[in-house]
Amino acid sequence: MVTRQFPIVGMDCTSCAKNIERVVKKLPGVNSVTVSYAAEQCSVTFDDQLTPLTAITQHIGKLGYKAVIPEDHHQHRPNQPDPVSPSLGAIDHSVHDHARMLKAAETKVLRSKLAFGIIASVLVMIPDVIMWFSAAELPSPATDIVRLVITTVVLMFSGSQFYISAWRSAKLWQSNMDTLVAVGTGAAYLLSFAAIIAPGFFSASGQMPATYFDVTVVIITLIILGKYLEANAKRGANEAIRRLAELGAKNARVIRNGQEHDIAIGDVVVGDTIIVRPGEKIAVDGVVIEGQSAVNEAMLTGESAPVEKGVGATVIGGTMNINGSLTFQATKIGADTALAHIIQLVESAQASQAPIQRLADRVSGIFVPIVLGIAIVTLVAWLLYPPAEVASLSFAVIAAVTVLIIACPCALGLATPIAIMVGVGKGAEHGLLIRDAESLEKLHRVTSIVFDKTGTLTTGELTVTDVRGRDFLLQYAASVEVKSEHPLAKAIVDEARRRNLELLPVEQFNAHPGTGVSGMINGKRIAVGSPRLLQELGYHPEGCRPEQEQIARGGKTVVQVGYDQDCIGVIGLGDVARPSAHDALQDLQRHGVQPYLLTGDHELTARAVAAHVGIPDKNILANVLPGGKAEHIKALQAKGELVAMVGDGVNDAPALAQADVGIAMSSGTDVARETANIILVGSDLGRVPMAIHLSRQTLNTIRQNLFWAFVYNVLGIPIAAGLLYPLYHLTLSPVIASATMACSSLFVVLNSLRLKRFSSTTHHR
Repeated sequence: MVTRQFPIVGMDCTSCAKNIERVVKKLPGVNSVTVSYAAEQCSVTFDDQLTPLTAITQHIGKLGYKAVIPEDHHQHRPNQPDPVSPSLGAIDHSVHDHARMLKAAETKVLRSKLAFGIIASVLVMIPDVIMWFSAAELPSPATDIVRLVITTVVLMFSGSQFYISAWRSAKLWQSNMDTLVAVGTGAAYLLSFAAIIAPGFFSASGQMPATYFDVTVVIITLIILGKYLEANAKRGANEAIRRLAELGAKNARVIRNGQEHDIAIGDVVVGDTIIVRPGEKIAVDGVVIEGQSAVNEAMLTGESAPVEKGVGATVIGGTMNINGSLTFQATKIGADTALAHIIQLVESAQASQAPIQRLADRVSGIFVPIVLGIAIVTLVAWLLYPPAEVASLSFAVIAAVTVLIIACPCALGLATPIAIMVGVGKGAEHGLLIRDAESLEKLHRVTSIVFDKTGTLTTGELTVTDVRGRDFLLQYAASVEVKSEHPLAKAIVDEARRRNLELLPVEQFNAHPGTGVSGMINGKRIAVGSPRLLQELGYHPEGCRPEQEQIARGGKTVVQVGYDQDCIGVIGLGDVARPSAHDALQDLQRHGVQPYLLTGDHELTARAVAAHVGIPDKNILANVLPGGKAEHIKALQAKGELVAMVGDGVNDAPALAQADVGIAMSSGTDVARETANIILVGSDLGRVPMAIHLSRQTLNTIRQNLFWAFVYNVLGIPIAAGLLYPLYHLTLSPVIASATMACSSLFVVLNSLRLKRFSSTTHHR
């Protein structure tokens, strides 16, 4: 199975997205498909051996929509890398550029249709205006024929998209928003046409032949206006992707055959030697091989302080070189770069569906047929029981048309996805990479957040602060630890090398997950790790306990060293808390979220760190083995807590997966990042409470959108049907209904765009 995401151009409403999903799901080998009308994105998981991507896009094309994919995408296979687009060095930017061009062209057509509709509306209403302000009557037949011609042209040009879309849905035995518009305006047009060519039919039944060309033209124009404004607003909602795409460099200066060449970013290959001068963007990800400079990585981390880069340092494509020249070797290009992965995550999250959207989807799925039924009932009811003071046919038709026009469920369909789009985009701007809408929704309900200690609450940069015991203690410990990849081992080895100690050969090396390492040196068994490890291996650690407790009280990690059945000393290692940890945890507690510390370290060490960052003693979970972290998450969940986990290591992955929301540090391991639902770019733990506040604001916006969308329809449909006419002689004009319908969708979009005001300081207010 492979998953592909691509833009779709040409959708008119949320029902269009549902129709695409229904068709694509029926194709062989398609496992799942999600189409977002708001994000104009499609995500498909499928077996490309059974159904290639080109077949999927062809079926989408038959529905009248344009799926935009690279020309060579159909050749992709599961075990091959994604094809590289010849543009920004990120994922499929040629595709997004093409999609933006198509959407711009679509908006230009809407603008033309709108301009024509406005002119036509003025022309068809001139006779009415003249009659309103003078006693003279225009020759009715000639006037109506002119109106008929103008209205016909408007329907064929400005209104054609509604009728085409409605017809396509009808062929699938489905209905959508355009069905309501097409039926409503079509009914008004046909009735007006009949009044012109067969006026005697109406006269014979005692009715005055009436035309509704002005109503038809103005309704079409107002709906086009709403769509035009919505298209521009949606472009603003998706601004995050555009901004991210613009961060990439366009060109790279490479050295080939001893010569410098300026080439397009898409022509860079892994292994190229690239030069970047002061003030230039770094082209792709790589490793510095020459030079020294400061690099602004704010676009990636959100932190404005420049980062010093020298030989061996990693540089990221899209970041800005400041004050020195760097020569680096390209290690990742195209879809493999950090910037490309960020864009892919944002796109995926924006196209995903939040659980709260399911209610709106269920309502929208049955809404159009119900509205059609209400319109028919309205028509029949007013024909059977007409008001005495008005023409029954005219009143009944206008009421039915008004019901059809006012009930379009676009606002309901846009309520959730447009807010998710903006929320995810704002998260990306502030260093919060959110994988899916469900995680964003869950986050605001989190009651407990569990933090890993080393590398999460602390910097993870351990140094040896104490060596207490025999003279050869550090030398033997480092000799065994050199084969381990644990941060504690690295710190011990670094300290031994700093002291110029010779590392001895080790036999029978064993790594004991979560507790330490052991091996044989000169025929003697050496163990380096926790008291539990020494006890399990038969050592006697009691002699080291006083030194261990003394060092641990200072908030340091303590490692015991066993030699020939005895504990011969301890090594203390210090790890400082992240500067942002204390304020972040205080912010969480002020807003009712309980922080927990989860660590494999001794309880004394854990207590010292917890006291520094402000975690209550009752929330300390110490001496926890890697396999037990997930169990502690389960225990909290069993108490009814909704738990988030923040971690960075391989041993945090099970806990990240078990948590309701997993949050990984971008500096952590690949396993942790792949397991987590949210990735914090950079080292600022202040992004954890920021993520919760962003979630809360996004969900509040969604609730507001859904409330007004529901209220609009609940109140609007009865009034449109004439329910208030018998008591108050109050009716609703189809023109006002169409304007209200357009405004409801625009309100939802503009209300969602308020999330763009969210900033890194908003949640402190």
